[in-house]
Amino acid sequence: QVQLVESGGGLVQPGGSLRLSCAASGFTFSMSTMSWYRQAPGKERELVASITNGGSTNYADSVKGRFTISRDNTKNTSYLQMNSLKFEDTAVYYCKTRRSNGIVWLDHWGQGTQVSVSS
Repeated sequence: QVQLVESGGGLVQPGGSLRLSCAASGFTFSMSTMSWYRQAPGKERELVASITNGGSTNYADSVKGRFTISRDNTKNTSYLQMNSLKFEDTAVYYCKTRRSNGIVWLDHWGQGTQVSVSS
């Protein structure tokens, strides 16, 4: 059973930093693309960053140069290092992976972790 557990969220001042973690289990983590999404109040969920099994990364324009996604296959964990945080980064952050059950590809989500940027 696929499980994704996020941690590391919290309250931070503008310009501050946080590191989110996503602990994964129930699938072959090293072979999977991992993604971070976020959803702010009243807005749609949006892709923040993703990292393939080979280590290739992709970022939303709004976070390029400030956020860094990484993975540790020995710990089955994905990370999102967030620097120079802005008010508009306030959202619930979710970890996601996509797995096939042999018939269809399914998205698996964590429960989310709240990031609040406030002075």
